[in-house]
Amino acid sequence: MEVIGGPASHSLAIKIAKRLNVKYVKANVHIFADGESKITISHKPRGKVIVVNSTYPPTDSNLIHTFSIIDKAKKSASSIVAIIPYLGYLRQDIAFLPGEVVTSKVIAESFSAVGTSQIITIDAHSEIALSYFKIPTKNVSAINKLAQYCKKLNLENPLVAAADFFWSANAKKFADILSTDSIAINKQRDPNTGKLHIISPKMTDLKGRDVIIVDDMISTGMSIINATHLLKRQNCGKIYVCCSHGLLVNDAKRRIKNAGVEKIICTNTIPSTNSIVDVSDLLASAALSF
Repeated sequence: MEVIGGPASHSLAIKIAKRLNVKYVKANVHIFADGESKITISHKPRGKVIVVNSTYPPTDSNLIHTFSIIDKAKKSASSIVAIIPYLGYLRQDIAFLPGEVVTSKVIAESFSAVGTSQIITIDAHSEIALSYFKIPTKNVSAINKLAQYCKKLNLENPLVAAADFFWSANAKKFADILSTDSIAINKQRDPNTGKLHIISPKMTDLKGRDVIIVDDMISTGMSIINATHLLKRQNCGKIYVCCSHGLLVNDAKRRIKNAGVEKIICTNTIPSTNSIVDVSDLLASAALSF
């Protein structure tokens, strides 16, 4: 067994290889002047090969890099386990409007086409999207690790708030670990404009209570910002944000902090200064179970 780390996930791949006590191989990328890229792997992979590469922005480039590594490795490996800590395009799981392509289905078919044997990811955005994969998949949850981190914070009578109904069950699991209660914020998005509309949930008295907003991913941060404004109007205490995947695009981090969030806590599926919860142990264990 060996681990090949793609350009988007070198640090996490190294940690996974150390946990598995196997050889680590770095996949190198060269970017040409026209934006095209070329992947080089220094030796011929053998046996069971674990390819690790997230597909955060630039999503298309990181997908091409991942497909290229898998295609190269499959020529000499016995099997390919693709660990895609953050798997992009899973929000595009159904056609909302006429003519739309279900891109998550295209991605699923592409992983099979390049020779992937199994897929492992963290907190996939859509179970519908995962159903398009015709190869074995594991969707690993980081909820416990995020909650355990928050247990170490000095929280005042904490409340866990799901950023939308989609994550209400996960917010309940998170709250159970903290021995507290949870709520879910009703977020509705216009399929044509993308504009968010927040419907205030029924809340208990939040005065002075610290709140942890949880979600699977933070992209532009608008859901978090809207939720923060809603909670602030309820005179809550400090607000923390926890997510598995901190995309934090378009200056989202600054805008979230300016909205009144005390701290943004993410896992290291996407490398950043906010990626403070390590999930390499979860991914290594998942790889061994295949």
